This record gives sequence, structure tokens and C-alpha cells, in this order.
Amino acid sequence: MTGALFEIAFVLAAPFWLLMIFLPGRAVTARIAASPLTVLPVLAVYVAMALPVFPELWTAVSSPDIDTFRDLTALANGAGAVWAQVIAWDLLLGQWMFLESRRLGISPYVTGPLLVLTILLSPFALLLFLALRAVRSRGTRSGSGLPDRADDVVAGR
Repeated sequence: MTGALFEIAFVLAAPFWLLMIFLPGRAVTARIAASPLTVLPVLAVYVAMALPVFPELWTAVSSPDIDTFRDLTALANGAGAVWAQVIAWDLLLGQWMFLESRRLGISPYVTGPLLVLTILLSPFALLLFLALRAVRSRGTRSGSGLPDRADDVVAGR
């Protein structure tokens, strides 16, 4: 059962990734990507895998050290729960990147490969996207009416 849940975690997220990568211009894709509810099925898998190892999970997160985390991931349900959590957060991150790319007018030919990299190695993809976003934001600010500084956003200017 644990192996099946491990596999199901990504299968539940895959349709949303496919929409963002292969149908980025469709209105339905933008509507779906704007919803945080897309991760609920993956989080259900997380809960199913985390509950049987909850004491070990709680120990790993409440007193984190490498040995308690290693003990958690040595358990099939522990590794599966961590995997489902990664899948859920990667999907939310990918959705944000997709929506930001659309807002900034970044080509789907650039965004698509970044989303694939997000599936595989999300920290690297996020670093690349943040750099791209910074460059693109700088280029779109002039004359766009966008605030130049974060405190302008907070102050409502």
C-alpha cells in the first residue's frame, strides 16, 4: 500500500503540471493554476502516509537533527510522507511561477522548461526563476506603473 501511495502522489499532481507546461495559454489552465486547492489530493496522500508514523514525524520536526530525520525517512511511510510533501510544495511553487510568468509576459517557451526543472529540482528552478523575474521585472517597470520598491507596495504607492 505504501508503495502505491508513493506513486500516486505524483500521479495526482501530474495533470496540473501538464496543463501548465503544454497548455499555458488556455484560460482553464490559468484558473486551475490560481487555485491552491490543486494540492488537496496530494495532501490526502501525505496524511495517509504521515499518520502511521506521526510520533517519528513529530520527533523529526520538533527536534530536528540529521539522525531523527534519517530515522524518519528510513521508514517507508516516513519517506513517502516527505515525498508527498515535496510534491505538494513543488506544485504550489510551480503554480506561482506559472502565474508570475504570465503576469510578467515571460514566454511559455521559457516557462515550460523551468516548470520541468521545478518538478525535478525545484530549488535550482526557483533560483533561475527568481533571477529571470528580477530581470524581467526591471524591464517591465519603466512606464508600467509598477512600484519600484517593496515598501511602495506596502504603503500602497
